[in-house]
Amino acid sequence: MSASGGATRRSVLLGAGAVGTAGLLAACSGGSNQPAAPGGGTTATAPATTDDAGGAAGAPTSAAAVGTESVPMSDIPVGGGKIYQDKTLVVTQPTQGQFKAFDATCTHQQCLVSSIDAGLITCPCHGSQFHFDTGAVSRGPAMRSLNAKNATVSGDQVIIT
Repeated sequence: MSASGGATRRSVLLGAGAVGTAGLLAACSGGSNQPAAPGGGTTATAPATTDDAGGAAGAPTSAAAVGTESVPMSDIPVGGGKIYQDKTLVVTQPTQGQFKAFDATCTHQQCLVSSIDAGLITCPCHGSQFHFDTGAVSRGPAMRSLNAKNATVSGDQVIIT
């Protein structure tokens, strides 16, 4: 545009940006704790759901702390173990009544371990192996042990924290 008092392209663009920013700020500060929805309205927050035991759905139903898992003792064979890929957890029973638990993520390149055989937990990606009673490296390329977790028995369950 011209220098004789008319608006320049830069001033028009800056003004449009300022108007847009002001509109965004106004929408976000509407006095409601509801998040802004597309189109300027607010979104409704769904009521909390509960499970059949009366606890929040997806939340632990016992007095156990968040981050606690439990598995049936009967799932874990003596002299072996079980991998719970959905929980990224390995639980073993080296001797009758002695339970060990480890993170199922290999410390080499974070693949999930896939098998337990002859006292060794094996990662399929590069062949790392870990002792099923300590989580220590038996064969690399992993150089660090599996991350150990606490395993205690409560009734017929192994509680892992």
